[in-house]
Amino acid sequence: MWRDSFRLQLFCLLMAVLAIVVLVHNFFQLEHLDDDTVSGSNWITENNVQPSLSHTTKTARKPYCAYKQQTLSRREQAEQESLLATIQWPNLPDGKIAFVQSTDPAHSDFVILKPRGFFQVGDQLEVLVRMKDFQGKPKQYGGDYLQARIHSPLLKAGATGRIVDCQNGLYKVFFTLLWPGEVKVSVWLVHPSEAIQVLQRLREERPDRVYFKSSFKSGRYSETTKCNVCLPGDLPVCNFTDLSTGEPWFCYKPRKLPCASRISHAKGGYQKGLLSQEESLFFQSDVNIKRPILSSGPDSVIAKPKAFPDSSSMDRAEDPTASPSGYYFEDQWRSRTHWIHHFNNSEDITKCLQGKVIHLFGDSTIRQWFEYLTAFVPDLVEFNLGSPKNVGPFMSVDLKHNILLKFRCHGPPIRFSTVFSSELRYIANELNGIVGGRNTVIAITIWSHFSTFPLEVYIQRLRNIRRSILQLLDRSPKTLIILRTANVQELGPEVSLFNSDWYSFQLDSVMRKMFSGVAVHFVDAWEMSLAHYLPHNLHPKEVIVRNQIDVFLSYVCPLQT
Repeated sequence: MWRDSFRLQLFCLLMAVLAIVVLVHNFFQLEHLDDDTVSGSNWITENNVQPSLSHTTKTARKPYCAYKQQTLSRREQAEQESLLATIQWPNLPDGKIAFVQSTDPAHSDFVILKPRGFFQVGDQLEVLVRMKDFQGKPKQYGGDYLQARIHSPLLKAGATGRIVDCQNGLYKVFFTLLWPGEVKVSVWLVHPSEAIQVLQRLREERPDRVYFKSSFKSGRYSETTKCNVCLPGDLPVCNFTDLSTGEPWFCYKPRKLPCASRISHAKGGYQKGLLSQEESLFFQSDVNIKRPILSSGPDSVIAKPKAFPDSSSMDRAEDPTASPSGYYFEDQWRSRTHWIHHFNNSEDITKCLQGKVIHLFGDSTIRQWFEYLTAFVPDLVEFNLGSPKNVGPFMSVDLKHNILLKFRCHGPPIRFSTVFSSELRYIANELNGIVGGRNTVIAITIWSHFSTFPLEVYIQRLRNIRRSILQLLDRSPKTLIILRTANVQELGPEVSLFNSDWYSFQLDSVMRKMFSGVAVHFVDAWEMSLAHYLPHNLHPKEVIVRNQIDVFLSYVCPLQT
């Protein structure tokens, strides 16, 4: 009898404990159900299935990379395959390549073919580059990334060359002699082919090597989580994919806050330990990153003036893809694709921009245009929007001459410091909201912040921008649209893994090809930074920016010829 009573009491106690557990569990579900109602479809899992909360921790999820799952039309698929084929880089021989067998710029050399020959302005100059390894043995395969230019320091003149990889350790560089006098040749190795192979691997396998973060806040409580185009692991995510363009973006879901409570976006940082010890040898500043290759003979030629100079044919080319697109002479850029007017005083710029609205979209390299124009033109006064420094959006106004100048950064991925979520705008969407017309000028650059991602991510972004441009030009054909290309920059072992010139060169090649045939104009910042005598810089110095502005304004206010 006593045992039956004890069992009954024990049973009642267990039931009471179980009831408390169930009550707490139900309260937990009810508390978080409200979060799900707010976030709605922003919380996705594998196969885009939204399960009940009680099962989320048990659901196996794969890394979500939307660029791999995008649906393309036949035309889009064909274009993408063509673009990827166009920039296909030579493969290395099978098997592991030791560091001593990799390209050594110190052992390599170049020779000017026919250095004692008679050259005139307008002639072609051909240079042969011979690559060798650290043992002094000739390389038998290609794939090295080189840069080259001709220059005359006293004249502050310079131009880039066209490089051809013979894929046998030899490279040919072709220059057009564009000014008279002594012309020097400079060639340097940016990355050996063995390093390019590593950069390719990182681009495909480690798109997370630059990571981002977002802050979520409700009242006094806040959380910060990682964000990216791809998020590995099995944690729930917030889906911030843009509904209009389909541009993918994800953040890990906060533990307690809804996805809708996101307030900001920022660069998180750079992943470390990306390379093996052997791979790191291919990325040494004083050994094989942007190192000069010296000539084994004369490194200059004398170009004689033409007997009957025809400046129009020498400086201008009918083909807008002429190579080089221009050159420096006395520190001023002379385009070979269209007439350039040099806006040396602020009055000329004011006269050119009077009555116009100028939209600048992109990264910090086009923000330099905003900063230059605002500083150089006295009547153009910045209106304080309370935006974070170096982030924007920014706006300058000249009420007297009816000029409105605006800058806005492109949408993620963007490696800026804190950007308010409300200010994260995609260029394509912004273009869709512009009426356009003869007094509307739009300049766009987008490249640097995409260097760590597979090319499909960049192609999708450009495809959306191109579609919006075509729609804008269809409804407002007189709208002027200008694209600023990428530019070269200073490189070191770490920067090379995230922002190598090779990455930028590939992105720039894709951009030019995708917009060929579209009614847009180009400011060739690539050649303008590579041809100049100043050290390479992600943010070119003012003299280069001024020349970029001259090209830009020459499209806005073309010379009457």
